Amino acid sequence: MNQSNYDKMRDAMRARFLMYDQEAMIQKFSLRADEAFLYIRLLGRVYRIGRTDGVVSRPDGESDFCAADYLESLTIYDVLCCSRPDCCLSGQYATALSLPGVVYTGHTCHAAPGCGTSAAAAAFDRQPQRLADACRMLRGTPETGGDVAFRIPVFDFLPVLLRFYHSDEEFPAGITLLWDTHVLDFLHYESLCYAESLLLRRLRELTERQ
Repeated sequence: MNQSNYDKMRDAMRARFLMYDQEAMIQKFSLRADEAFLYIRLLGRVYRIGRTDGVVSRPDGESDFCAADYLESLTIYDVLCCSRPDCCLSGQYATALSLPGVVYTGHTCHAAPGCGTSAAAAAFDRQPQRLADACRMLRGTPETGGDVAFRIPVFDFLPVLLRFYHSDEEFPAGITLLWDTHVLDFLHYESLCYAESLLLRRLRELTERQ
């Protein structure tokens, strides 16, 4: 079976992960670890990364694990392998396009199919209380601004601010995602786009499950 380019990139990063100092990763992000795995929480799920094969897997039921997909794997590999040694938060927030050093070229983050902000906002507009409940399920804390606003930990050490705005007679529903202005010390811009897609996908999964 032929691999997609996404699978090839994931596998290349898997091999690259094994070249990095895992003890340094554990110390930098205060990760739980044992002889077989490193563990990291991403959007409310605790993923594990094989210490000898680099495979990222996520919970599948109470005790089983399944292989993480491309978006999940690349986001985790990027923060563990490519974040700056001295990465730290600024406490100030901006949209992805307004981050320091980002040059707008007419292209925005590409979300996974069905997970763009417009599609998600339209879905949340029907039952906004479910969105608030889903944010709490992801360990989010209420914030100001918007009709629904939460600070959500993407990783335990990296939050995002979500602001949702109801539709009205003039404007459709909308979502704004705000990142710490030092987020690119943690993730490459492309991986930031993956994280946005993952967040919206997880929120839609949780709202549809209620």
